[in-house]
Amino acid sequence: MLGLPRVDAMRPAVLVLPGSVSRRDLPRLGERVRALLQSTGADVVVCDVGGLGPPGLAAVDVLARLQLAARRAGGRIRLRDPAPALVALLDLVGLPFEVEGEPEEREPPLGVEEAVEPGDPAA
Repeated sequence: MLGLPRVDAMRPAVLVLPGSVSRRDLPRLGERVRALLQSTGADVVVCDVGGLGPPGLAAVDVLARLQLAARRAGGRIRLRDPAPALVALLDLVGLPFEVEGEPEEREPPLGVEEAVEPGDPAA
């Protein structure tokens, strides 16, 4: 097939993580991330973490290594349905992840912006 790969923005590549993950799962999950990036031509794999259960350092380690695998393949991971405790744990260890439904850091959030007109008094 010649030309650009077909990318469906409405249905991103999704990797669903099971109820618990460990380092033993990394080779299989890392290969799956690379395969999804390559087969879809997308630069993002949505990682559904809603079923992970109580977060722990094993989950943080797996997510960090999946992000590394995605970056090495030219993409990145975006989390879907993370528990607030998982987001807090990722922030605590300094691993920023995009979360589906939240604005990206590079883009300003959508909304009303107030314009300042010359001559307006300071508020």
